[in-house]
Amino acid sequence: MDNRQAIGSWLSGPRAAAEEMGVDFGYRGERLGLPKDGPGSVAPLGRRFGAIFIDWGLCALIAYQLIARGNAHSASNWALLVFLVLGVLTVGTVGFTPGKRLLGLRVVAEEGGRLGIVRVTVRTVLLCLAIPALIWDRDGRGLHDRLARAVQVRI
Repeated sequence: MDNRQAIGSWLSGPRAAAEEMGVDFGYRGERLGLPKDGPGSVAPLGRRFGAIFIDWGLCALIAYQLIARGNAHSASNWALLVFLVLGVLTVGTVGFTPGKRLLGLRVVAEEGGRLGIVRVTVRTVLLCLAIPALIWDRDGRGLHDRLARAVQVRI
């Protein structure tokens, strides 16, 4: 391996370097028994980020207008609490938040079906901490989903 190949593999990342050497990782969700694409497949990252931004905007609007009564400084703290409550109530009952529903996503248990309230609460608290949601596995699931044994799928 010459110097350019070594630098190229470093720039493209360990997955690309391993695939170049012949390792087959399969598609996202294959290890979970999910289809490659279409309904029931692992939700794409862009849609998941979009859903969080929609939900956060909704929660910030609620906190700013209804709870903090226009006080922008305290509204951000209230928005996080509203986000937590919204996540637990909506994912725990119907399996999606308003943002996820608008973008065609649902949160389900790894084994199928809805998540229990304890698993939804763990997932939502970890999502509010932000860092666990930014650590992904090879199926594209965040640490918050892995610990709650959940997966976000297309509907």
